Amino acid sequence: MPQEDPSGADAGVASTIQLDSMSLEELHQLKQQEEARLQALNNRLGAFREASVRLNQSVTAVSDLGGGGSTAESVQKNEGKEVMVPLTESVYVPGKIRESNKLLVEIGTGYFLEKSRQDTLGFLERKQKLVEANAENVSKALQASRHNIEAITVTMQGKILEIRAKQEGARHKSAVEN
Repeated sequence: MPQEDPSGADAGVASTIQLDSMSLEELHQLKQQEEARLQALNNRLGAFREASVRLNQSVTAVSDLGGGGSTAESVQKNEGKEVMVPLTESVYVPGKIRESNKLLVEIGTGYFLEKSRQDTLGFLERKQKLVEANAENVSKALQASRHNIEAITVTMQGKILEIRAKQEGARHKSAVEN
């Protein structure tokens, strides 16, 4: 069974675990580990989907500032337009647009840069591609984890059948001897 890095990152080197040589208890423990990994990957994929939605909303908001005209026309059209400015995730204050072609963009860890509308759209598109690529990698890891869980489950079922067959054989042997 291929075993990937528990963090979900592709280490580039896959090791193989011989499931048949493991005890039922070891298989159960391995299955629990793989299920925990699956849950973590599902959470990570959900976070990427949320990030994608936020980025799409940002692209829409920035595009709406453009108004479809030239930059000079857009600035005039949006100048003085009232908007709600977020102070926190749930607190907003009214504000007015002074220059719709100068946007303050968070580039990460609390750092902001002033960018033009076009540069902001380019930044958001690059970020969206990065999120999509990471989500695709996590999806692949999810598939591998599901496959691992299925392989472990099948092996566990085989071991349980083997144990039951031995018990039946022993019971049958003792019944014949008596």
